[in-house]
Amino acid sequence: MRVFVAGATGVLGRRLVERLADGGHDVTGLTRDATGDATVESRGATAVRGDVTDEAVAAAVGDADCVVHAATAVPTGKASASDWERDAEVRREGARHLASAAAECGARYVGQSVTWVARPDGGGRFDEDSPRNPTRATQGSADAERLAREHHPNPVILRGGWFYGPESAHTRQFGEQLLAGRLPALGTGFLGRESATLSYCHTVDAARAFAAAVEGDATGTYHVVDDRPAPFGDFVRAFAAELDAPTPRRLPGWILRPVLGTDAVGMLTTDAVTGNDRFREAFDWEPLYPTHEAGLEQVVERWRADGVVVPTDGGWQWNDGGE
Repeated sequence: MRVFVAGATGVLGRRLVERLADGGHDVTGLTRDATGDATVESRGATAVRGDVTDEAVAAAVGDADCVVHAATAVPTGKASASDWERDAEVRREGARHLASAAAECGARYVGQSVTWVARPDGGGRFDEDSPRNPTRATQGSADAERLAREHHPNPVILRGGWFYGPESAHTRQFGEQLLAGRLPALGTGFLGRESATLSYCHTVDAARAFAAAVEGDATGTYHVVDDRPAPFGDFVRAFAAELDAPTPRRLPGWILRPVLGTDAVGMLTTDAVTGNDRFREAFDWEPLYPTHEAGLEQVVERWRADGVVVPTDGGWQWNDGGE
C-alpha cells in the first residue's frame, strides 16, 4: 500500500512511519527541512517537502492509497491564544487540503483528533456518539473533524487520549520536573475536588492504532485510549515512583493556574473518561500498555537505557545530554 503521512517527523508520526515501512508499505513522509528528511528516511520512508497549511500540499499526496493527517503544533508549557490558533491552523487546514486530496485520488483518509473535543462541561464518561464540546484548546480538532467529513466521503477520525511516551516533549518536561521536585500533583483545592480522571494512551499504542486504521476497512470516529482511566494525580505519583523521584506535593489548581495556564489546569481538573471498545472491535486492536503504570515503566526503562536519566549518589537525575 502507498501511504502518505503528514506529521511524519512528530512523536506519533515517526513511530507510525517506521511501523508502516517495516510492514512492507511504500511510505512517503511530509517534511519541512533537511533534518526532517533524515528523520523520515532513517525510518525506511521517502521524504517530500511541503506544508499542510498550503493547498499545494495536495500535489505531494500523489497516487497514495491512504493519506494520514497526524500533523499538529501542540504548544508546550503555558500556552497563549496565538499558540492554540497555530495548532488549530495546522489541524484545520491540513484536514481541508489532505482530505480533499485523498478524495480526489480515491484514497483512504485517517485524521488525528483528541478525546477532549467531546468532553462534557461537568466531566463524566462520554463516547464517540457524544456531542462535540470544544474549548479554545480543542477547537482546531473540532474544525478538523468537520472539514474531514466535508471533504472526504468516508474519513477515519482517531481521537487520542492523554498521549505520553519516552520521546514526548510533555512527558520529558514532567520527568525532569519530577526529578527536581518541582512538579506537583493537583490535589484538593478550594472546590474540594481531586485532579481529573483521564483516559491515557502510550505513543507506541497510538502508532499501532493508526497503523491498524491505515490497514483496516472500517470508517468513522474512534477513541484510542488504554483500558483503565485514572486520576491525573495517580499518573504523576506513579511516574515519580518509577523515577525514584520525590513524592509530588498536592496543590490546588487555582494556585497552579498562573504557572501552567488556564487551559492546562482546566484539562487536568475536569474528568475526561472514555473507552476503546469501539476501536477494539472495528480494528482488532488492543493496547500493548493497558494501564498508565505499565506504560510509565517502559518510559523510564527507555530513558535509563538511553542515558536520559543517570544514577547519582542519591538516586537519579535528569541528563540534558541524553538521547
